[in-house]
Amino acid sequence: MKTVKAWHWVKDDGTLRDGQKLEVGKTYVVDGELTMCERGLHASRKILDALQYAPGNICCRVICWQIEQEEDDKFVCHKRRVEWTYDATNILHEFACQVAEKALKLAKVRDKRCLAAIEAKRKWLKGEINDSELDAARAAAGDAARDAAGDAARAAAKDAAGAAAWDAAGAAAWDAAWAEYDQLLEKMIIENRR
Repeated sequence: MKTVKAWHWVKDDGTLRDGQKLEVGKTYVVDGELTMCERGLHASRKILDALQYAPGNICCRVICWQIEQEEDDKFVCHKRRVEWTYDATNILHEFACQVAEKALKLAKVRDKRCLAAIEAKRKWLKGEINDSELDAARAAAGDAARDAAGDAARAAAKDAAGAAAWDAAGAAAWDAAWAEYDQLLEKMIIENRR
């Protein structure tokens, strides 16, 4: 029996999409014919792939077997055992902050409103500021993003020939970034659940 370690996310109330209560250690079984996205037990080999389908913030490490179909970012199987779960709500907020910081650095955005919004999010997570203060920082960052987008659009219009080279490099860069962020999120969750 070949097993695959995978990731699955469930609703914040700890229930599966069909309403069953999630139980650590339990093996869930679906008999009969399986259909991707319709019938069967789904999971993903990579945590970010699974996160795309998350109905909530509860992350599950699962062991799957009797895989029937597999696509690039998910598979459907007959049997899935829940090894452990973790409420990743705060980790997902911090993960978003880290990704945003890296994106700003790569884009060479130095507008302090953007950095202040990330810092405000971290303060909000610690309970140091309230929702309205966070909203104000987010609005200021939105203004900064619109300003930066306008500048970028004008620069792109001046250099349309560079678009083809950017498209070719962009796909490779996206794949590399996805793999890096996948490893980062996995590490953050595993380290914080201890």
